[in-house]
Amino acid sequence: MKLLAPLCLALFVISTIGEAQAAPKHKPAHAPKAGKAKPRKAAPPPRKPAIDVEGEQVNFNEWQAVREFEDDMVAKHGFDRAALEGLVGQVRYVESAVNLIKPAPPGKPKNWQAYRARFIEPIRIRAGVRFWDENAATLARAESQYGVPAEIIVGLLGIETLYGRDTGRFRVLDALTTLAFAYPETPNRADRMAFFRSELENTLLLARDTGIDPLTLTGSFAGAVGMTQFMPGNILKYGVDFDGDGRIDLSNSAADAIGSVANYLSRFGWNRKLAGPWAIPAEVSPSRAWEGLLGGGLSARYRPDELQAAGVTTQVTLPSDRLYGLVDLQNGAEPTEYWVADDNFFAITNYNRSYFYAMSVIDLGQAIKLSRGA
Repeated sequence: MKLLAPLCLALFVISTIGEAQAAPKHKPAHAPKAGKAKPRKAAPPPRKPAIDVEGEQVNFNEWQAVREFEDDMVAKHGFDRAALEGLVGQVRYVESAVNLIKPAPPGKPKNWQAYRARFIEPIRIRAGVRFWDENAATLARAESQYGVPAEIIVGLLGIETLYGRDTGRFRVLDALTTLAFAYPETPNRADRMAFFRSELENTLLLARDTGIDPLTLTGSFAGAVGMTQFMPGNILKYGVDFDGDGRIDLSNSAADAIGSVANYLSRFGWNRKLAGPWAIPAEVSPSRAWEGLLGGGLSARYRPDELQAAGVTTQVTLPSDRLYGLVDLQNGAEPTEYWVADDNFFAITNYNRSYFYAMSVIDLGQAIKLSRGA
């Protein structure tokens, strides 16, 4: 979900701890915009949010850093000070968000096969087949427009939220305000607080632009929203109104989710000219000259002849005009798997900076595609 690439922060919590109370109404926290407003389809009545925790009622308005944030929102974006304070006064401190964002303690070694088994399984495959069947025309349109294959879009949405079943049940304002101003003590605390403060700003702008009550917006403990688990800033940057109803709704519109994922991957380097496979099994030599290739970052930068010179070989001949990166998938006590991957594989890592994640998106999409064919 590293600060997980924008979306990254795709982790979500699915245990129900309590039912939310209906969010109180409040005065819009912004001044009217000058000029004629662009016609837009009215947002549907907000659904009662189902949140995981009630949170603790605190007076964030008494926090100096929060008041400085409010000053910025008034000065930069024309928000009404009194209305903004009224909104912030309804925000809760969520201790569970703080606990969940903390780095995991050292545990078992990474295990790709165990990770894969969690996602490439019958329930997710059947749900993916059903989602693909129900949205085949939309997926085909997204593939034509953005060049991202349907199997990749379906695989990614299956990994992220099981097609909208597990989108998270935290109030986004609660989670983001808590993490923006009460982030746990970590070496990168200042950077992380700045990120969440920016996403809190984006949430308020998103709510104003779409005409929704920001207190009704729900998502993961880190503030990721909808089927796609986009952070609010990425909804503003990459969200697509793919069903043409005048709104971007990543929680209820499968079309908008499909179009937004395709747009995101396209913007982050997906190349329609690179046909699969996007990752190919490889063998590495005992000389270990290839170890330096693992530090190449999340990009494809090596020619096939450079891989071969470093002791990396594949059972198939790699196209000479395509660049690759060396990917290591650790398997706990078992031998590590090595793969060579092209730019499209690494485009997926911009969604979540993890080799395991990108490979599982590809594998789930292929499993669903094969199941549909069968």
